[in-house]
Amino acid sequence: MVDIGRTFGALMIGGIIATLFCGITQAQVFVFFKMYPNDRFTLKLLVLAVWLLDTLHTVFITHSLWDHLIEHFGDASRIDWVPWSLALTIALTAVLTFGVHWFFIYRIYKLSDNNIWLCIPLGAMACARVAFACLTTVKLVTLRSLTEFVRLYTWSFTSGLTLSSVLDIFITALMCWLLRRRQNKNSSMNYVLDALMLYTFENGALTMAATCMSLITWLTMPHNLIFMAIHFVISKFYANSLLTTLNTRQNLKPGHRTQNSNSATAHKPIMFTELFKQSHLKQFSTTVHDETHTMAPQLQVNVDQETTTHASGTEEPQKSISELTWKNEDDHEAMKKV
Repeated sequence: MVDIGRTFGALMIGGIIATLFCGITQAQVFVFFKMYPNDRFTLKLLVLAVWLLDTLHTVFITHSLWDHLIEHFGDASRIDWVPWSLALTIALTAVLTFGVHWFFIYRIYKLSDNNIWLCIPLGAMACARVAFACLTTVKLVTLRSLTEFVRLYTWSFTSGLTLSSVLDIFITALMCWLLRRRQNKNSSMNYVLDALMLYTFENGALTMAATCMSLITWLTMPHNLIFMAIHFVISKFYANSLLTTLNTRQNLKPGHRTQNSNSATAHKPIMFTELFKQSHLKQFSTTVHDETHTMAPQLQVNVDQETTTHASGTEEPQKSISELTWKNEDDHEAMKKV
């Protein structure tokens, strides 16, 4: 009896989750171009390529689900049928993974002081992983049968997933080791290096876990499509691991902790530009004057002047009697000083 839940149902759930992660990828790409408009052209090109591959991957997932669940609805004989769009998702995942792997291999190359011999084996494994994935895609499109592919080319898909998992382990371990080696005792950069190691470990563990789960389900349940549902999400994890690494650079700057601290002066400006002075200094002075005038005790002086008129018609001013009246009744001490 055909198990609809573990075939079409698994594909549907995997497609929904992959689409959700595709939305996260779109947001990450927007954040990258918003926060880092002055990055190198090659880095921008890599981000655009990842975005394009991830979008095409989602389109092919949607097409394969439409073929199975809508166009051939209720046709149980189609469970063994492999649509061309479903096969192409494997190749797209491999190409996207290849780009992300090479990005991290380049970082290892720089951290290891341009040690090319350390990067050559990693690059060879990345190329071999893409080769096995492309072979898998070609055979699935040619055979159009999952049963025939399992019988003839199980080793192809298995080799690709295994190489991807092993490469994730090597890249994560080497990155953490190289970053750890750069730490110095009582150095202010240790915080940044610790954060980089944490990001590296989390990204590597996430992608490796997804790849291993797909590999395990493929080896234990090759005749249903649970492995394919998990494989849908792998490319999303790789795309977001790259974009997260790029977008968190602002948080790893040495002065970032000071700016986000809880101190009272954390968000105060330390200097004003001339434009700010010209446009706001007058307003600032007026505001301070008004506040001082409102808060200060108000003094009202009433002067009564007595004059004496002589016969000659001239007026001689007498002594002035000043009566000091304070509107604020609580300030008697100030009145005594006056």
